[in-house]
Amino acid sequence: MSISRTLVIGGIRSGKTALAERLADASGDTVVYVATATVGDEEMAQRVKQHVENRPHHWGLAEAPLRLASVLESYGAEADPPFLLIDCMSLWVSNLLFAGEETFNREREAFLKALLDYSGSVVIVSNEVGLGTIGMDPLTRRFCDELGWLNQALANSCDGVVMSIAGLPLWLKE
Repeated sequence: MSISRTLVIGGIRSGKTALAERLADASGDTVVYVATATVGDEEMAQRVKQHVENRPHHWGLAEAPLRLASVLESYGAEADPPFLLIDCMSLWVSNLLFAGEETFNREREAFLKALLDYSGSVVIVSNEVGLGTIGMDPLTRRFCDELGWLNQALANSCDGVVMSIAGLPLWLKE
């Protein structure tokens, strides 16, 4: 297994997750889907259910609404670490913003370090926020700023960056 870190970025409903799933599946490695979502209402419960039904049943699952670094550290300690598919940074940043400044800063820094230290392959899904409108309220503007900065840090740390547009991959960094 060759170690790689790939960022899959794109707009809402651009096919990011499907592309990330294809990359993970094509690796031939054991795959663990790392979910950052929290279920707060029925609509979100249906979205999560659809994601579960669409991915291969033999894939593992780790839920990490806040502590992504601990997931990478735990699986990274294994003799043969699995291919991790992390979906998605947008929900994770939102969760961190609501968890408070101390948690936000600690977990963001820990995740970026753990990503570099992880000895297996990783594909990370994130929304591109740089193509949208400017938010009207401070929280929305902060979310866009933080996700944009995180995406830049991830793109710098990853071997590959691919943008999904209408379900088609556009490789930005290979």
